[in-house]
Amino acid sequence: MEQDAQFAAEFNADVEVEKIAEVYAEAYLNAIETQHLSIDDAVDELASLIDVLKAQPKFAAFLASAMISTEEKIALLEKALANAATPSFWNFLKIVAKRNRLDILTPIFVQTKKLLDKHHKRIPVTITTATEIDSQLLLSLSEKLRGIIGGEPMIQCVVDPETLGGMVVRVGDTIYDASILTRLKNVRQQMIESSAHEIQRQRDRFRTSGAVE
Repeated sequence: MEQDAQFAAEFNADVEVEKIAEVYAEAYLNAIETQHLSIDDAVDELASLIDVLKAQPKFAAFLASAMISTEEKIALLEKALANAATPSFWNFLKIVAKRNRLDILTPIFVQTKKLLDKHHKRIPVTITTATEIDSQLLLSLSEKLRGIIGGEPMIQCVVDPETLGGMVVRVGDTIYDASILTRLKNVRQQMIESSAHEIQRQRDRFRTSGAVE
C-alpha cells in the first residue's frame, strides 16, 4: 500500500510538472510569435542552455535550489550567458526565475519541442515489428504515412518478437495493427461470432417451425 501511495504521489507530481511546463512553453513560443521571431531559433536557444545544464550538474543544481535567492540565480545566469542570449530568451529566463521555476527548465524544453513539432506538423509515430525494418521499407512506410496522417511522421522503431512478423503502427492514440497475431485473433473472433450467429439462426428456425406446427 505504501509503495502504491508513493507511486501515485510521484505520478501526480510528474503530471503537475508537465502541465506547468506546458504553460511556460506556450507562453514562451507565443511571445516569440508575437515578436515575429523564429520559433525554431527560440527552441534551439533553450536547447543550448539545457545542454549546458546537462554538462554542468552543479550549475543545474544551483538554479534548482530553493536555498538560493532569485537575485543570485539571475546574476549567475547573466554571467554564464555573457550577453549571448537574445532579449526575448533573457526576458523569458528572468520570468521563470522570478517565479521560482528554474528547476523545471528541462520539462519546459520538452514541451517546447512538442509544440514546435505540432507547429511543423511533425507527428510522432511508433512502428513495432518482429524484426528490424530495413531502410528501403522504412522509406516506403514514411511516404505512405504522410498521406494518412497529413503531416511529417517522426518514426520510432521498436522490435518486439511477439509481433510475429507483422507490424503495429501507433499514431498518437490511434493504432493501425497489421500484425499476424492480431489477424489470427480477429479470424478466431470472426469464427466465434459466425458460429454464435449460426446457432442463434438455428434456434430461431426451430422456434418458428414449432410455432407453425
